[in-house]
Amino acid sequence: MRRLVAALILVALAAGAGSVATPRAGTADLQTRLSRALAARGISTRRTGALAIDLRTGQTVYARNANRPLLPASTEKLAVSFAALRLLGPAYRFRTDVVGAGSLVGGVWRGDLFLVGHGDPTLAVSDLGALARRIRARGVRRIDGRVLGDERYLDSRRDAPGWKHSFLGIESRPLSALSVLGAVQRGANGSAAAASEALVKALERRGVVVTGRPGARRAPPDAVSVAYDVSLPLADVVRHMNQESDNFYAETILKDLGAIVDGQGTTAAGSEVVTTALGDAGVPLSGVRVVDGSGLSLDDRQTSAALVAILRAGAADPDIRDAFVGSLSVAGESGTLEDRLAGRPTRGRVVAKTGTTDAACALAGYVGNRYVFAIVENGSPVPYWTARVAQDRFVTVLARS
Repeated sequence: MRRLVAALILVALAAGAGSVATPRAGTADLQTRLSRALAARGISTRRTGALAIDLRTGQTVYARNANRPLLPASTEKLAVSFAALRLLGPAYRFRTDVVGAGSLVGGVWRGDLFLVGHGDPTLAVSDLGALARRIRARGVRRIDGRVLGDERYLDSRRDAPGWKHSFLGIESRPLSALSVLGAVQRGANGSAAAASEALVKALERRGVVVTGRPGARRAPPDAVSVAYDVSLPLADVVRHMNQESDNFYAETILKDLGAIVDGQGTTAAGSEVVTTALGDAGVPLSGVRVVDGSGLSLDDRQTSAALVAILRAGAADPDIRDAFVGSLSVAGESGTLEDRLAGRPTRGRVVAKTGTTDAACALAGYVGNRYVFAIVENGSPVPYWTARVAQDRFVTVLARS
């Protein structure tokens, strides 16, 4: 995998990350074979966009409706991944704080403690256990007060624009700056309270008595630091997001970008940050609409040309290339491609991001050190199984050429 990444960088830099050269006459036979591979019953050619580029030469070897705006499904996560890694850096870590309003007298904390979330999508019950150990290590044996969750870092909207109502709770946990995986949550607005309750239980398991009931409230500005937890590096977070196609991760990171870069922890602010980052990298934005981070929104639009440009820009940037390319699923080996493209000549050679909703099916990535591609198929609904078979045929033709 490391050799693949290194090769991708060399060819991407040589060809130019943002340019698209016109096809040469010698690619005519390959174009014919790719067209045949992509043809499938029930798949509209008018609602299909596809682009494949030879990374060594920069030549377009196949294009169909490459500039047509289409629903991208989870290939939308490529834009969020690129922007987050570019703006924050692969080593960035999300932080969760415990702060106190009160004082420690003997072994007793007199006052309230606040669990303050800063949009760590990976926060889990095990992390609260680590926080509880650190609080006890500070000498706290009893809390005469309450433990309260503070989720003000991000806004209070629990879904994203353009989502179907059924998506919340099924396709993603309710969005919050303080959401704990494994904590029992009551209702869409119960993330902060569930987090504080889980911390109380973690404290009690470690012998710390809490007299007050857990709940949710903003920490006062003069609260003092008691303990903190940090996530794994962003490179690891993005790898999970892309390989498992985790919608909650994508939406939370999008809001985090809005909070960090623009001072507004909203989906709209994050979308603007991502769009600006893409434009700064030379990604063609005509027809592109970044409305959410996961690709669930019915208002999202991407083009195959934009997706290919994102992939080329990510591979060409030495600061993020390993993290960006390494975040994608490997054919026949990992993530959402573990059971796809598992035979010769694609297994281990194709790395890509998948995307599937009832209205869109997509695949975008690299074929060895030779090609970068994107395929986006839309329908009402799209026959996703047929679409995947066509995508796999297309990529296999590239791998054999």
